[in-house]
Amino acid sequence: MRWNGDRWPTMDLLRSEPMQLAQLIIPIESARRTVSYLGDLGLFQFKDLNADKSPFRRTYAAQMKRCGEMARKLRFLREQMIKAGLSTSTRPSAGTDVNVENLEVKLGQLEAEIIEMNANNEQLQCTYAELSEYKLVLQKAGEFFHSTKSIAAVQQRELEAESLGEGSIDSPLLLEQEMVTDPSKQVKLGFVSGLVQRDKSTAFERILFRATRGNVFLKQAIVEEPIRDPASGEKVEKNVFVIFYSGERAKNKIMKICEAFAANRYPFADDIGKRFQMITEVSGRLSELKTTIDVGLLHQASLLQDIAHQFEHWSLLVKKEKSIYHTLNMLSIDVTKKCLVAEGWCPVSATTQIQNALQRATLDCNSQVGAIFRVLRTEESPPTYFCTNKFTTAFQEIIDAYGVAKYQEANPGVYTIITFPFLFAVMFGDWGHGICLLMATLYFIFREKKLSNQKLGDITGMIFGGRYVILMMALFSIYTGLIYNEFFSVPFDIFGPSAYACRDLSCRDASTQGLIKVRATYPFGVDPVWHGSRSELPFLNSLKMKMSILLGVAQMNLGIVLSYFNARFFANDLNIRYQFVPQMIFLNSLFGYLSLLIIVKWCTGSQADLYHVMIYMFLSPMEDLGENQLFVGQKFLQVMLLLLALAAVPWMLFPKPFILKKQHEERHKGQQYAILHSVDDPLEMDLHSDSHGHEEFEFSEVFVHQLIHTIEFVLGAVSNTASYLRLWALSLAHSELSSVFYDKVLLLAWGFNNTLVLIIGIIVFISATVGVLLVMETLSAFLHALRLHWVEFQNKFYEGEGYKFQPFSFTLPSEEDE
Repeated sequence: MRWNGDRWPTMDLLRSEPMQLAQLIIPIESARRTVSYLGDLGLFQFKDLNADKSPFRRTYAAQMKRCGEMARKLRFLREQMIKAGLSTSTRPSAGTDVNVENLEVKLGQLEAEIIEMNANNEQLQCTYAELSEYKLVLQKAGEFFHSTKSIAAVQQRELEAESLGEGSIDSPLLLEQEMVTDPSKQVKLGFVSGLVQRDKSTAFERILFRATRGNVFLKQAIVEEPIRDPASGEKVEKNVFVIFYSGERAKNKIMKICEAFAANRYPFADDIGKRFQMITEVSGRLSELKTTIDVGLLHQASLLQDIAHQFEHWSLLVKKEKSIYHTLNMLSIDVTKKCLVAEGWCPVSATTQIQNALQRATLDCNSQVGAIFRVLRTEESPPTYFCTNKFTTAFQEIIDAYGVAKYQEANPGVYTIITFPFLFAVMFGDWGHGICLLMATLYFIFREKKLSNQKLGDITGMIFGGRYVILMMALFSIYTGLIYNEFFSVPFDIFGPSAYACRDLSCRDASTQGLIKVRATYPFGVDPVWHGSRSELPFLNSLKMKMSILLGVAQMNLGIVLSYFNARFFANDLNIRYQFVPQMIFLNSLFGYLSLLIIVKWCTGSQADLYHVMIYMFLSPMEDLGENQLFVGQKFLQVMLLLLALAAVPWMLFPKPFILKKQHEERHKGQQYAILHSVDDPLEMDLHSDSHGHEEFEFSEVFVHQLIHTIEFVLGAVSNTASYLRLWALSLAHSELSSVFYDKVLLLAWGFNNTLVLIIGIIVFISATVGVLLVMETLSAFLHALRLHWVEFQNKFYEGEGYKFQPFSFTLPSEEDE
């Protein structure tokens, strides 16, 4: 709490911080450092004074382009580190003090060096792959030539033994020749060797046969393991081929078909000596290339490792620089082109801090002229800013998810810190389950420093962000569980023995019949004797239903009371007289009276039927109550409350529209005349122009709006009270589910006297408890508590039409995509 002059002390969260629109006049030479210091401070929200200009026409467009280029280079370096399997280091490294100019040069050098390394490595890898393929061709084709020549030699000896005549069709293609005596007429065959992808080999063979009309001979050999393709760099399965042909036309066709199928061709010598020499040379070059590639990759990995140690620092520096110039582009330059003018919102309490930051920037830049801080007067609605900490932030986010509070509107977040976890616990009450929730959230709280620096998943991050909300939910669940006297649905007599005992041994069955009160009332919560009795469900139903109504009426009254404080803060007497007062009368004449009856019935132990009392309060208000009378004068009180409730409806509906119309007419009466000399003042001219340009008062629109508001409140008073019965329903469902899991799983498994069955039963019980009660039921109760706050509570007073204070700060996470 803090004092505000002579007024009452105000809580930091009850009203948003007082804000002011300020103007900064900053010399150009100290502008960058000034904005940097304001970013470190994080308490000034700049307005864009150049909204009509495109990003390319702004003052610091060139600097933004440089920052964008540095960010691109950092993304390139990150991609290279990811490819190398390296991660950026979060620990600070020595010697990381570098300014932006030096960083820009260094990033350019590193990018050029790594690009050159990649190009050299790619070229070496391509050469290595080509030589590997060449070696395979030499080996596979050499084997084919060696085996074919051996077969041809055998067949030639057989042919020489035969008489001269036509050659057999089965003659080998290598020795195909006309059996003539003229050696000049012998046919010499050419051949092409290379590799083709295995999945294309069938089509490759078919096209060759068709294109040459069968005048070629194709021999293929399978390469056992996938090899790296020089063109794509990917490992593919290939076949080595050798094509024999005759004539230049056939050769040209074969070359074109090889190009179409991306078949790599390699030269081949049929001489065995040359072939062995080529294999030796290729193997030597492969060994040299392998060594060169390994050395290059080792050097590149070492360079990337050094970059990884400083990458986070560089990235933060570039982001900071980019955000500074982005903010500077929102400032306008004065006519002298020596100063920049900034406008923005800041908390009134931060004035001294901002002025100190401006003065420090001026001194650090050795500027001859200091920056000027000036508060501007404006009719514009300021942004909403609440000073929150790690505990209250999550509760405030719950409210902001519904709508950001209007400037200095009463903030329901103050009450949500207590009411939200309490209403959750009313539905979730079991101190065993509460302890489980408490242990889970304590894990996140004790490790919050470590977890806050890690990148968590969506669900884990959401749980971690709401760890203090879950902490309060767990503590209140333990409290309400002690009130319900349920520990995994099992009652305990923690606070003393039961107040009831059996009259005789015959009452040991599950019934309260035969029980007599022998001691004082159980001091805290539900007496354990009720659990397991025949009257357990009717008793707990009655207790929880009535408790839900009491809690609902109390919270709705709190909402209406907050509407009074809103109206009083904004000096809106109409809302006090014609909204707050009739709403309080209507709600409490009906449901406040019902709450009174519940309390009186509890205190007196009366057997009166409250359903009958409330129904006949409307149907037969003058009828005698008889045995349903709880106190003297109840009938007269009911008639008076009913009349007040009926009178509150027109009280809300009619006066306010007519009074607004009368005020509008009086405000603009006689303003068509103006004093001549007053128009010399520009401010007066603005006021007169505003008065003459006002819109016509639409009485019908105002009346219809008030009618809708009245109907909504009247019907909402009934529906909202009924909506709080979800507290009873979910509490009952949670208790019954817990009882079923305990009785039908754990106790049933225990009754078998079998260790294996007991272990299975315990596993099923734990799984059901965690999966259903600690996860699904927690989420269900959370959502229902959220609904009760957003709809039933906040609609009584909360407008939520403001906008958040978003200061320029380096500590806030950047929303820009990498």
